Amino acid sequence: MHIVILVLVEVLIVIGLSRVVGLAFRSIKQPLVIGEIVAGIMLGPSLFGLVAPHLAVTLFPPETFPFLNVLSQVGLIFFMFLIGLELNPKYLGGQLEVAVLTSHVSILVPFSLGTLLAVILYPLVSNASVSFTAFALFLGAAMSITAFPVLARIITENNLQGTRLGTLALTCAAVDDVTAWCLLAVAIAVARTGDFAGAIPTIIASIVYIGLMLTVGRWFLQRLAKHYLRAGRLSQLLLAGIYMAVVASALITELIGIHLIFGAFLLGAAMPKNEDLVRELAIKTEDFVLIFLLPIFFAYSGLKTQIGLLNRPELWLLCALVLAVAIAGKYVGTYVAARVSGISKREASALGWLMNTRGLTELIVLNIGLELKVISPLIFTMLVIMALVTTFMTSPLLEWTYPKKLIRLDVVEPELEAQTATSATDAETYIRPYRILVPVANPSTQKGLVQLAASIALNSQYPAVVNPLSLIEFEEDYAFESTPVEADRLIAQRRQQLEELINTLEPVETRAHVHPIIRISSNVARETAQIAALKQVDLILVGWHRPAFSSNRLGGRVGQMLTTAPVDVAVFVDKGKEQLESLLVPYSANIHDDLALILALRLLINRETCVLQILQIVANHAKEELNYELNTMMEQLPSSVRDRIEIKIVQVPDPIQAVVETSKNVDLTIAGTSRAWGIERQTLGRYTDQLAIQCCSSLLITRRYSQVTAHLASMLPDVSSQEPTLRS
Repeated sequence: MHIVILVLVEVLIVIGLSRVVGLAFRSIKQPLVIGEIVAGIMLGPSLFGLVAPHLAVTLFPPETFPFLNVLSQVGLIFFMFLIGLELNPKYLGGQLEVAVLTSHVSILVPFSLGTLLAVILYPLVSNASVSFTAFALFLGAAMSITAFPVLARIITENNLQGTRLGTLALTCAAVDDVTAWCLLAVAIAVARTGDFAGAIPTIIASIVYIGLMLTVGRWFLQRLAKHYLRAGRLSQLLLAGIYMAVVASALITELIGIHLIFGAFLLGAAMPKNEDLVRELAIKTEDFVLIFLLPIFFAYSGLKTQIGLLNRPELWLLCALVLAVAIAGKYVGTYVAARVSGISKREASALGWLMNTRGLTELIVLNIGLELKVISPLIFTMLVIMALVTTFMTSPLLEWTYPKKLIRLDVVEPELEAQTATSATDAETYIRPYRILVPVANPSTQKGLVQLAASIALNSQYPAVVNPLSLIEFEEDYAFESTPVEADRLIAQRRQQLEELINTLEPVETRAHVHPIIRISSNVARETAQIAALKQVDLILVGWHRPAFSSNRLGGRVGQMLTTAPVDVAVFVDKGKEQLESLLVPYSANIHDDLALILALRLLINRETCVLQILQIVANHAKEELNYELNTMMEQLPSSVRDRIEIKIVQVPDPIQAVVETSKNVDLTIAGTSRAWGIERQTLGRYTDQLAIQCCSSLLITRRYSQVTAHLASMLPDVSSQEPTLRS
């Protein structure tokens, strides 16, 4: 019982630490799985055992290792089943001939370099109990691996799944995955029998089993799929049958002489790729596997990773050589094959970095090698470091080689916008449309936000575009919903929801100028800022929300956008006022109030029935000067607009209460982020939101980024020069 309690305590520590470190790595744009692997290493002799050896032995004594090993093996079996399940034939549909050539060259080159490296490493770090053939085959296979799951998630997060590069990378990785696992199976067979000749019966038996699974096994699985379609749901009985089949297939491949994971992977690959069945089966399976079992595998691997074994400079040089061979083999092999196939230099380079991703797949391979004693703990540690570095470097090198500005933001949108700009103006030259970006988290509840954006932006005489932006955020690396095929389905579903929202906007003519952008993102605030810069938007209009652990409406992502977005930002606090006929702008002479006034004037120009009240809060010494500034700008406005503006000057001890009282009689209050209205930015990036809480009307909070942005330039050229200088 003592051992069981100790194992449960270990599991508690492992899961907690893996989540914390994983999220920390996500914050620096790295896959969650890298953080989880690092968390496992931290619990082993490389850190915990070094810093607190007695406590490490107390919490992770050797007698608990068999229990952790069993749990990690169960996790691996079902994880490999998920990988096979998600290996969709659709990935093999794009540029297959190019992909087959590129993939096989990207395996052949690192495999060859790995076997040559074995000539150097074998006499230095191996032992006589392992044959050179088995050592060389295994090292070559380890160098050849590409982590298809991690690569697929990187492609999805970078919105590359619809591009030629993304399609080619997925096809290459899928072919690579199958080929590399076959190579590994041969290496394992040789390792277990001692030489290649002894492994031939195992190889033949494996081929026979694969043939049976892809014929008889697939026929039987098709019957299961038909039963699922009739029932309309995955019952517990059917799920039990599938799980039994996973374990049975794993046992068969273990008895054949390769490894448990191959049988699980093969069953997943043979499963019918009915979208609903695959989705429900993956969702039911993945949470327990990814949250509970895989972190235990990482911890078990970490307990066997001893960075302290690299205790001499020559060993670190060997580790650097292993890393150099792994990177050069994958990158050069992929790049050369892609260039020979006619791929451009930039895309070939990006493809090389993508194929260099190893991640968890490499860790699985290394654990098999260590279990079979083909590699020593020293080589195991070197190869773990190689797996971490090659995966860690993928995202930054991909961004450097193929930056987001070169990725198409939308396939259809540029044509639509060109038509919009042409139809919206009679000028012979192109006029850049005024553009508002509207982050939409929930299309079913944010019609008011998009309607307001359309009211501010759109005018029958001047070009303008509203881009509702919906970012689908994935928090897990291996979640089924983040696979490229499933991500495309979610994007299509979200696009339909946004189109339905757009079709409810009034007046009908505005709908042609509203074009949604849907993206996958790992960081909503950062992605919004990047898209705003790439699309050259004039204003980000975002809805407020209350963060889960705070009452501050301007916290969380909204606060991040207010702080970091490189454009003007407005936050809409919707109080349910559907009309937009009366506006209030409290004005206290700062750049953020300037933006509030300018946006109010756009609404006034666009809506002929709209009226504006400017509540000017002043001190005695500034009253006359501010009146002069406002009057100077008002004189530039058409009389039809000027007549609908009322300026009310007040001098009160509590400006916020004056605004709150006046807001009772208007539809929308527009105020800048300033101390006067209780919505200024405080330390640690926090905003206060006093006016947002107390205001009786709907509220638009404005934060000006640059005084150069001219929101009225296209509509009133004479006024544009006045926008940055409303204050002296």
